[in-house]
Amino acid sequence: MKKISILFVCMGNICRSPTAEGVFREKLKQTGLSDLVKIDSAGTHDYHIGRPPDNRAQDAAGKRGYDLSDLRGRQVNAEDFEAFDFILAMDKDNLTILTEQCPPHLQHKIRRLLSFSQRFTDLDVPDPYYGGKTGFDQVLDMVEDAAEGLIKQIKASQAGK
Repeated sequence: MKKISILFVCMGNICRSPTAEGVFREKLKQTGLSDLVKIDSAGTHDYHIGRPPDNRAQDAAGKRGYDLSDLRGRQVNAEDFEAFDFILAMDKDNLTILTEQCPPHLQHKIRRLLSFSQRFTDLDVPDPYYGGKTGFDQVLDMVEDAAEGLIKQIKASQAGK
């Protein structure tokens, strides 16, 4: 079976996208799909290249059993559009940036993460960076829900093969 590859993208790659990567990594382990899915995260901007996720993101994730400590910020590059099957933006602004950078024939890969959500109707995962600690919990709620929806889709696509 062909491995599915997913890139989670936010602005700086220290809050939302590494949270999504950490949550999804754990959910893949729990469902036995780790060998079928390659995941990574990146930012549309170069603000935090090489830096670990924000301490508040790590603390909130850790309280739910997700370890983000090994992740490091990186910026989306041209090769990512070829390399990944799904490029999942956290919000409309990052979706727009990705769409502008992506070759037209690969734009079908770009979506918002919350398009896989089963509970949340707003498709934007809000940036918690300048807010309080509760924003990181809200991000986790949204990401966990979208991760479950995405895993359901992956399972369905694998069953159909």
